Amino acid sequence: MLDRRFVADNVDLVAANCRNRGSTADVARFAELDRLRRQLQADVDRLNHEAGQVSKSIAKAADAAERESRKAEGRRLREEVGAIEGRLDRIAAESDEILRQIPNLTHPAAPVGGEDAAVELRRGRTPPPTFPFPPLDHVALGERLRLFDFEAGARVAGHGFYFLLNDAVLLELALQRYALDLLVREGFTAMTTPDLARDTILEGTGFMPRGSETQIYSIKDSDLSLVATAEITLGGAFHERIFEAGELPLRLCGISHCFRTEAGAHGKATRGLYRVHQFTKVEMFAFTRPEESEAMHEHLLDLECRLFDGLEIPYRVIDTASGDLGGPAYRKFDLEAWMPGRGAGGEWGEVTSTSNCTDFQARRLAVRWKKPGEKGTHFVHTLNGTAIAISRAIIAILENHQQADGSVRVPPALVPWMGKERIG
Repeated sequence: MLDRRFVADNVDLVAANCRNRGSTADVARFAELDRLRRQLQADVDRLNHEAGQVSKSIAKAADAAERESRKAEGRRLREEVGAIEGRLDRIAAESDEILRQIPNLTHPAAPVGGEDAAVELRRGRTPPPTFPFPPLDHVALGERLRLFDFEAGARVAGHGFYFLLNDAVLLELALQRYALDLLVREGFTAMTTPDLARDTILEGTGFMPRGSETQIYSIKDSDLSLVATAEITLGGAFHERIFEAGELPLRLCGISHCFRTEAGAHGKATRGLYRVHQFTKVEMFAFTRPEESEAMHEHLLDLECRLFDGLEIPYRVIDTASGDLGGPAYRKFDLEAWMPGRGAGGEWGEVTSTSNCTDFQARRLAVRWKKPGEKGTHFVHTLNGTAIAISRAIIAILENHQQADGSVRVPPALVPWMGKERIG
């Protein structure tokens, strides 16, 4: 979340940022409540001080009548404090709820507007393929090559679930090892993470675990939810941690299953593997000092590009517009891969994203760091980035590397883990 005092002192700036990001948070109401909260807190502090002075004076009373009078005054003051604190709790709860709805600030270079305002920054090393035959989409390829079973997935768990079969299983494992191999060489600590997290951890990373608009699967009668990304668990692993300066930057990569309700999803994007309720992902996460976060953001983007260049997948890099950033992100870059099987002649589809969340998540998670020789602590900056979202990477590989004979060429970078050069 943003700093409470910063929001109260910069109402116009924060309100304008909310408008640019499509947030309806009532910043003016928050400022009014925060002013009242500070005023009431000052009253509580003053009355507590007076009550303390009265308590000390009881022993010095000249007679019993004066002692009873001072005791009565002490009770009156404590009752007044109790009444004000009750009001203070209600105000604090309302203002905290508004504060949780206020998104992060936005990088000045980020495009302003909705999804259509996003800016293409550059393209990858591999151009979109031209086929001497009508290309198939990944669903048709999967049926021919016996790679998926969507019907069995629906019987077992419902629409949006699936089984991977045969070479698709090898491809999933190969993609995980391919991503891990690069990231470990780059100094990332590899982790597998729980598939569940406490709701406080989800909220700390900016996800809404409950409510009508949530994309999260929650566990009834518990404070646990299935994670939508290892961003949640990697960030939550260091909840309330205080880093020494020499421990930063800390770079993590986590393998997890990801679960998303995809409420409201419809149309062609729900066909096949593109928008599913469960998938595996290798996620990058970093904790940095504030002055290092922009450079780390570029580094995470560079790693995503290297991974997809290595897979010989055509992609473009998108600077995401303000209205499409999501609450925690200060700036976000997406990689959109060319998917020849989508639409009439192929379309771009998102395969990765990387976000600089500055200290937005760190405030909620209470993750801080200490400067050498200084008292006190400062909030770290957190960043996240998709290394490989397996389901969408499989789409891009199958559709871009399909061959005229119906087989699929395995990118050379995956051959050591696949043990073969062709699928089919």
